[in-house]
Amino acid sequence: MKLKRQKQAKKTISFYKYNFSFREPFQVLIDGTFCQAALKNKIQIKEQIPKYLMGEVQLCTTNCALKELESLGKELYGAKVILQRFQIRSCKHFKSPVPASECLLSMLEETNPHHYFVATQDFGVTEEVKRLPGVPLIYIVVNTMVLEKPSAASLGRVAAVQAGELVTPAQQQSISSLKEHQGIGQGQEERRGRKRKRKRSNPNPLSCLKKKKRKAPPTNGSSAANQGEGEGKKGRSRSKKRKMEGGQSGPGGPAGSQ
Repeated sequence: MKLKRQKQAKKTISFYKYNFSFREPFQVLIDGTFCQAALKNKIQIKEQIPKYLMGEVQLCTTNCALKELESLGKELYGAKVILQRFQIRSCKHFKSPVPASECLLSMLEETNPHHYFVATQDFGVTEEVKRLPGVPLIYIVVNTMVLEKPSAASLGRVAAVQAGELVTPAQQQSISSLKEHQGIGQGQEERRGRKRKRKRSNPNPLSCLKKKKRKAPPTNGSSAANQGEGEGKKGRSRSKKRKMEGGQSGPGGPAGSQ
């Protein structure tokens, strides 16, 4: 019987590993009712849960569960001592504690993102846990721990994923991370709202050169005057040439005639 129970537990753990991305160390969320049942049936929680789940385990509880045991008095003092040995996970009710059943269910949210196993003897909690997909349930029967088979909600979620109607939480997380990386959706709006800081860079060496002053284009009057001066210079040079030629030919003429 013990071997058969161990095989069934191994099969159930594999189901949650492959379909809901459970990994070691397994986080087991425990309340006071489970500790009281373990104390009554002489079950060593720290020793037997890791053996039963065949892996490394982190046993944890919440502040609300501890406060509830403290309020119930000396009858549950032993259960409170056991529960105090476990890690305390932060919940939303630190300032105003709520009943342990309500606190445990709030830790699971809708999709059990932190991959908790729930160890409880509370009938109301077990009924609510069975309605949530991807939440393994542990309880005590007589003097043995039992890992509940996957619930109808978990089996239905897996069937829907295999049919392509839904995506797994891990796939949904990867899709959202890809969207953020590509800047799609909310991430894109946030990026648009933010102003990018420009990096300081060295100035362009061409922009540091002094600008050359451009000469103003000549006006019509100045251009006409320049043309007149040019023509006058040309006329003077021609008249000088003629005078020089005439001077050379004058003395040569009478000499030839004598």
